[in-house]
Amino acid sequence: MSYLKKITLAITAAAIVVGFSLSAQAKEWRGWNIHVEGYPNTIAMDKFAELLKEKSGGKMSVKMYHAGTLGSQPDAIEQVRAGALEIGNFNLGPLGPIVPEANVVSLPFIFKDTEHMWRVLDGEAGEIINKGMAKFGIVPLAWYDAGARSFYNSIKPITKPEDVTGMKVRVMNNDLYSGMIAALGGNPSPMAFAEVYQSLKTNVVDGAENNYPSYESTGHFEVAKYYSNSQHLIIPETLCINADVYNALSAEDQKILKEAAQESAMLQRKLWKEREIASKKKVEAGGSTVNEIADKSGFQAAMKPVYDKYLADNPNLKSLVEMIQNTP
Repeated sequence: MSYLKKITLAITAAAIVVGFSLSAQAKEWRGWNIHVEGYPNTIAMDKFAELLKEKSGGKMSVKMYHAGTLGSQPDAIEQVRAGALEIGNFNLGPLGPIVPEANVVSLPFIFKDTEHMWRVLDGEAGEIINKGMAKFGIVPLAWYDAGARSFYNSIKPITKPEDVTGMKVRVMNNDLYSGMIAALGGNPSPMAFAEVYQSLKTNVVDGAENNYPSYESTGHFEVAKYYSNSQHLIIPETLCINADVYNALSAEDQKILKEAAQESAMLQRKLWKEREIASKKKVEAGGSTVNEIADKSGFQAAMKPVYDKYLADNPNLKSLVEMIQNTP
């Protein structure tokens, strides 16, 4: 083979390698989100996609699929872990059974309020949770607000723990939530979020628990008129990426990715606060009875067996629980 022909073949091979490399880098990722159009998370994720493309000069891009069109949340979590989906926006509730460190935030009343949660997530405890998630194939890029979850039902206002006794209450698929309802004397009913409206309407369950925007946007307030501000859970949502995809990026691209995610989180948190106020007004105008719970100490005391079981099952996470509780 002539020298010139060898050079030509080498150049051609190099061009093919570069072409494949650029093609791989420019591949459009897919992103999953359970929320509907107009929801704070949906708007923020679309903003994330816009920022990512802009900041990376088109090298990184993501097409968002909203309203759970690519599957249920548990399915989507597994798809992101496996790399079948690259990007997801998940509540840490369904992530908890997979990632022990992430399950800590699902302990009832572990956060004093939303601001306390942000301080925890931005500190050492947050780093421990991040590393725990990465071990299971998911890298958190930013934290989204999901407000405080409270009880709603079709029977009566809840003002004390005894009011939950005998109620069938839908919960997310996590033993901690089932344990929480059982500790209050209720009957926990884990089920997919998409099934809740019909289950409330047909009295398969008496109630559920969620934040104002979810209670309003799904129409649950139409079939469960009593909303009681227990605020028993303050669980963040994460905008995250498959770990292998993240680790394959250059340090510069990882930085761009996190910057776009953090900017989208700031937008989401602003929109969330606005939406909470608007949703509360809408459900009250729609006939819902909203009641405050002046003294939550009875609910908090009832959670002792939930904490005891969690720590017995996860003795290595006792220090993390204490770290969160001791964060000012």
